[in-house]
Amino acid sequence: MNQHQFIIVQYNPAYGEQTVRLWRDSKERAIGQKEIHSFENHIYFLNNILSEQYQIDLALVDDKVVGMIAYNEREISQLYIHIDYQGIGIGQTLLDKVKEQSSGRLTLYTFEVNEKAQRFYEKNGFKIIGRGHENEENLPDIQYEWISKK
Repeated sequence: MNQHQFIIVQYNPAYGEQTVRLWRDSKERAIGQKEIHSFENHIYFLNNILSEQYQIDLALVDDKVVGMIAYNEREISQLYIHIDYQGIGIGQTLLDKVKEQSSGRLTLYTFEVNEKAQRFYEKNGFKIIGRGHENEENLPDIQYEWISKK
């Protein structure tokens, strides 16, 4: 099933440009609108803000960034998979790893227009706990929560 062997590594700024490119392409496809921040600002955010607040893991295929997840033990801030590598288990692997090291409860937001993400999270045991969060994209979103069965 898995035609691509990928490995999970901790984020390293050497992968910054690839990570931001993946993030922007994947998000644009998911929500149908262009990223409002410049590429440079996005890299600054990734390296100096997001990585200070969250652990970031990357999925690599032959040293190419094909997935990224930013999380802590209570929430998932970002989860994006390269548009050419979706549906082969990368997001699942990243999510499972985050669940394992979580506090037993995780929350996240996803855009209401992103039905693919909603199906993915619901299949993975996340339940809707809120709607209509403020975000800079001005798009309605959904808050999800997962609680461990352990």
